[in-house]
Amino acid sequence: MAHLLGGLATPFLCKPISAASSSNYNYTSASSFDSLYIKRAAELADKSAGFTAPHPNFGCVIAVPNGGGTVVGESYLYAEGTIPAEVQAVEAAGEQCRGATAYLNMEPGDCHCDSSAVSAIIKAGISRVVVGIRHPLQHLRGNAIHALRSEGLQVDVLGEDTQNKTIEDAIKSCLLVNAPLLYRAACQVPFSVLKYAMTLDGKIAASSGHASWISSKKSRTRVFEMRGRSDAVIVGGNTVRKDNPRLTVRHGGDHLPRRIVLSQTLDLPEEAHLWNVSEVPTIVATQRGARRSFQRLLASKGVEVVEFDILDPRDVMGYLYDRGYLSVLWECGGTLAASAISSGVIHKVHAFVAPKIIGGKNAPSPVGELGMVEMTQALELIDVCYEQIGPDILVSGFLQPVPDLTPTIPSVQETSAIDPTISPYESSIIFFYKTWDPYGAFSNFSLHPIQMPDENEELVTWSSVEHYYQAQKFVGVSDPVAKSCIEELKCAKSPEEAARIGRRIQRQQPNLVRPDWESIKIDVMYKALKCKFTTYPYLNSMLLSTAGSVLVEGSPHDLFWGGGRDGEGLNYLGRLLMKLRSELLGDSSTSQKSLLPQTSENN
Repeated sequence: MAHLLGGLATPFLCKPISAASSSNYNYTSASSFDSLYIKRAAELADKSAGFTAPHPNFGCVIAVPNGGGTVVGESYLYAEGTIPAEVQAVEAAGEQCRGATAYLNMEPGDCHCDSSAVSAIIKAGISRVVVGIRHPLQHLRGNAIHALRSEGLQVDVLGEDTQNKTIEDAIKSCLLVNAPLLYRAACQVPFSVLKYAMTLDGKIAASSGHASWISSKKSRTRVFEMRGRSDAVIVGGNTVRKDNPRLTVRHGGDHLPRRIVLSQTLDLPEEAHLWNVSEVPTIVATQRGARRSFQRLLASKGVEVVEFDILDPRDVMGYLYDRGYLSVLWECGGTLAASAISSGVIHKVHAFVAPKIIGGKNAPSPVGELGMVEMTQALELIDVCYEQIGPDILVSGFLQPVPDLTPTIPSVQETSAIDPTISPYESSIIFFYKTWDPYGAFSNFSLHPIQMPDENEELVTWSSVEHYYQAQKFVGVSDPVAKSCIEELKCAKSPEEAARIGRRIQRQQPNLVRPDWESIKIDVMYKALKCKFTTYPYLNSMLLSTAGSVLVEGSPHDLFWGGGRDGEGLNYLGRLLMKLRSELLGDSSTSQKSLLPQTSENN
């Protein structure tokens, strides 16, 4: 499928088709209907871009075959840890699901170990399912399709039996909406987009370095939206020195991407907008040993500094991959852009071309020296598209084709076969982190509502363990603002959103945090986990099935609850689960043992 690369004005898909207007289409062939509604499912899935990382974007459309294919229900996955798109669409359609067809841009992944998406489709009485593309991860690929077919449903994967231009366009939509996931799975780095604005004569600034503003206000608004769809925005040290950017999303939505600065020497100003981390964190990547005193200054401001032996774009992207980043927007100058392109980490380019001419022999260009001496060496964009934005033209295209493949992901059980030096008598290690992992439901971010008593001993339902955990930071504080924070957390649309809200309030208003939080937070998490694993029998069984194995929360950047990138983390979440497992197994001697010394680590 490598020839299906793009063509739509990504990062946005075409304008949504309303349920009412979609029913007016009078296509004569089933494949035309299938293609139409698969594209609609992809458009719905695109609404969650920037919120689901590092997980897929899912959309679902339910249509009845008679009456011209009327849409009776549709939805999308808002964020990982929220109600699956298929479940929401089935609830919207109600009884009209019976005999209807469900259209999915991607095969569902068994993210919560209870096959909730598949179960909802089966129980609703849907008779046929059309899938845009199979799941790209090997241990999930084909599972949902097999489960649906085993229940007697007709399942068709678009393009596997018939090929035509309409079908190819629909599959293209499915590939594009999850392009970051596909690139991440295939290349082991986040999906990287290089964005720049230049004049008609190819300059990104005047000879003096002045660059405000090359593109129009409409183009800049589009850039804010691009940022809102990314997990991180990268600039170089020169951009920080000359432009002092904020790299915020402004009008681009609620999602705030991390700001990342790449600087070998740390020749950076002591005061900069990026050092204000009250709203969104900043990471500075540098070469090992660079300006230790300045590193301490940045750390005192709350900026995270990460050192590399050699500051190479590919190593940085590998690090961001380990941290779970899905999509990165590069807004750097020509020197860093050239280095990133030469490293092979740039997958797509967005170039805003303004109808201006500034000239200047020494005026900088968007891409520095690449070592090419003949035009035949020039890199050609694939599947280029053009869009007019105000007076500017946005030229977009791929440097590398969107992959459609089955990545090889070795399981924990295969480790001894890969490395014969590992003794089979040693305890096996089970990692869990992302919800697509086989044990992903162990995460405190999984969608498993729990009921916990409030201050008045009345049961309150929380959407996830993380919702409850974050809210407990502010319980018992007399300030009315703390009570409003709890209500805000209770209404958070996803565990990720709850975590963002709780951490932001804790960082910005530490006076609202209960004074005993550091001494009780481990107990708070344990009680919530115990409620979760005693409420859901299949989770209980899955936890007990891991007896004899070491459980490790695989977050590479959470050094308190997770295992850390190189095993340097404290792994308290894994410890709590092993303690709970011992308790459930009746091993009172282990469950009573103090596994968890107190700590003042902030989380």
